[in-house]
Amino acid sequence: MRLRLPEERPAEPPTGYKIAHPVLSQDGTRAGFTGVSLGGTLPYGVLDEARCVYGLRHRAPARRCDCGFHCVHDRTAAEALLCTAEHRAAVLLEVSVLGAYIRFEHGYRYARQRVRTATVGACACGATAVALADAGWGRPGWWGLSGSCAGCVRGRMSVSLASFARLAGEGLRVRPAPGTRGAAVNGPGGLPADTGVPELVAEAALLQARLDWFQSRLAQLGERGPGAPPGGSPPQG
Repeated sequence: MRLRLPEERPAEPPTGYKIAHPVLSQDGTRAGFTGVSLGGTLPYGVLDEARCVYGLRHRAPARRCDCGFHCVHDRTAAEALLCTAEHRAAVLLEVSVLGAYIRFEHGYRYARQRVRTATVGACACGATAVALADAGWGRPGWWGLSGSCAGCVRGRMSVSLASFARLAGEGLRVRPAPGTRGAAVNGPGGLPADTGVPELVAEAALLQARLDWFQSRLAQLGERGPGAPPGGSPPQG
């Protein structure tokens, strides 16, 4: 006799929580996420469908496979994963569980999802993150990103929190961790329609930090003179 799992037909999609790394396409036109464990090599969009990471042709989530998106029921349980050294640069996602799913004691394994909110932790220096900057790693065609404050962005490739949300699409909301100030926008294109004072203040801080960095570099080049070698001392008379 074949055992069948009990079926659930909720009136609304269940809500789950997970952690992931934000990523930006090489050409800077798309934004998404990649998992921290199983399936971490397959970036996914805000609204996406799971695929079997082992290359099998069955639809996820298959009962005899580990494929499918994964999340936990409790937000606190997902936040606890951010304490580990390898996950401190990840972001916290709130997702809607869509399509077929298998319920477990602590969470779901499921076919489709919509990422509703991404919460970005503090910069490595401890300050509020106002941008997502190059984290020093990536996947083929994708830059790995991590939260950064205005002072630590400097000359690194970066995109603001609001611009990341705009590139990801599907109504995604990206915000700093609770208790911090709002996000900034410095990517291509215009500001979202609901941009408020906190976002504009953070945008100004980010732009000012970059301007200060460029001015300091120009000052250093001016002191060395146009003919001075990079990083060297000014020519002596």
